[in-house]
Amino acid sequence: MHDAAAWFAEGSVVVLTGAGISTDSGIPDFRGPQGVWTRDPEAMRLSSIEHYVADPEVRRRSWQERLHHPAWSAAPNAAHRALADLDRAGLLTAVVTQNIDGLHQRAGLDAAKVIELHGTIHETECLQCGARGPMRDTLERVEAGEADPACHGCGGILKSATISFGQQMNMETLTAAAEAAMFCRTFAAVGTSLTVHPASGLVGVAAKQGARIVILNDAETPYDPIADEVIREPIGEVLPSLVAAARR
Repeated sequence: MHDAAAWFAEGSVVVLTGAGISTDSGIPDFRGPQGVWTRDPEAMRLSSIEHYVADPEVRRRSWQERLHHPAWSAAPNAAHRALADLDRAGLLTAVVTQNIDGLHQRAGLDAAKVIELHGTIHETECLQCGARGPMRDTLERVEAGEADPACHGCGGILKSATISFGQQMNMETLTAAAEAAMFCRTFAAVGTSLTVHPASGLVGVAAKQGARIVILNDAETPYDPIADEVIREPIGEVLPSLVAAARR
């Protein structure tokens, strides 16, 4: 049995999740062998706010990508459900996620405990006036023939309510994530390469405050040397078993 199960059972657990927790749901990661950027380096341009604002063609392609995003057909997997079970057992403080797919909430995890560092694909945001709305409404406009739909309110550029490269992150969200890391008893990083800041820095924040660090990922991460336990087993198998053991 992994030590992490006993640590989970003590409660006050904060989990940082990355793309690796959603691959079993059919959502590819970005940097892995079959990742989106690995297979199509040009796709990285779609994740740059500079290119998105300056190039209408990038926006048109981005809207087509959103139209067919795997999040629309994906369902929560066993790992998502396990974290919802951990919450129902009263052992989970928060899930800080780098994912934009909303699968934690769909798995039954209390939405108030999900801190979405990189935003959500389920809403749109105007880059000019800041107005937000349901993504589905804008995708219906794209399906009707609008290649680059503009904000109905001010005519500004619309994009998904996600954080692109070069775009400022929400400070309230960052503060909530940092506070969760500072005051937890166990901090688990699940399915993340821990190479993207500021998310990866949360591991150091938690460790500095004395939290036990658990890293569950299929490849090495820069934070493995300071972890109390590193687990390389498949996330969809080991995370449910850890949670089940913690709830006994």
